Amino acid sequence: MTVSSAAYAPAVRRFLATPRRYAVIAHTDAAGMPHQAVVWYRLDEAGLLINSLVGRRWPNQLQRDPRVAFTVHDEGVGGEREDYVAVEAVASVAATGPEALADIEDLARRYGSDPGQFAGQQRISFRLSPIRISVHGELA
Repeated sequence: MTVSSAAYAPAVRRFLATPRRYAVIAHTDAAGMPHQAVVWYRLDEAGLLINSLVGRRWPNQLQRDPRVAFTVHDEGVGGEREDYVAVEAVASVAATGPEALADIEDLARRYGSDPGQFAGQQRISFRLSPIRISVHGELA
């Protein structure tokens, strides 16, 4: 059963919405081997969104098999505690073309990068529909 994005607890939403936190996504390739990638993301009213350049390995794999694990980690100040949110989800294509390009430009602003560096690129955005959400640390 899919969990609605509204099911994220307020503390989890605040954690995920904190600027400049990176996520690690994990999926399997066609041979069943695991693959991970560090990605920019955003949490909005519709849920989690990730974006990539068309033709990269991980978006091709998500189109083949949409199951994905998504983790955001924060070791805290001085490593005194470790908080993380892990989401098992199903990815679906949310946008391509100009809309996906607008998504990466928005993500670039969120991460303090130049949105213009993506001009002319073919991009693809995915929405993650959570199946299970796990939290660790002070969020639990």
